[in-house]
Amino acid sequence: MLENWVVVPTCLPLVRRRCHRCASERFRTSGKFRVNAHHKLIDVWLLALCTGCGATTKLTVLERANVRGVRPELLDRAHANDPVLAAELLGDPVLLRRNRVALDWDGAWRLDTGGTGHLDREVIDVSVRFAAPVPVRPLRLIAEGCRLSRAEAERLAEEGRLVSAVRLTGRTAGDFTFTLKR
Repeated sequence: MLENWVVVPTCLPLVRRRCHRCASERFRTSGKFRVNAHHKLIDVWLLALCTGCGATTKLTVLERANVRGVRPELLDRAHANDPVLAAELLGDPVLLRRNRVALDWDGAWRLDTGGTGHLDREVIDVSVRFAAPVPVRPLRLIAEGCRLSRAEAERLAEEGRLVSAVRLTGRTAGDFTFTLKR
């Protein structure tokens, strides 16, 4: 029987960027936006606070864009400080590259396995689905979901008793399946 696991984000990830005030490299976003209009041009920024000193940094969403060219629902959501919009924008690789930042997902997700009924079976077939593109190591997910140590999961993969179509040693943010034979 195929088990279904889901990787669910629990909060917004931290933004990795060097603070200009202190030595911290992490910023926390709360979903707050700043919108600034200049006649027919508009700027939109996602605000983030330094975890060390509390300094504010702005992640550019729109810069000197013509107001008529911006979707009205985007502006409405930015004015309303929509945290779902913040999550969508943080998942946009173009925005991350433009602002020269990376995301730190440590502690911002959880694995929902649907219970522990699968732990006593000899063969486990699991489909892992991602509710958001959270980059994690498949071996870490498998070890956590099956209550194994990471070393034991690596050993099972080397012995061929843990198989998957995706590479288990790298990071993935896409759905995958695996089979574990105990």
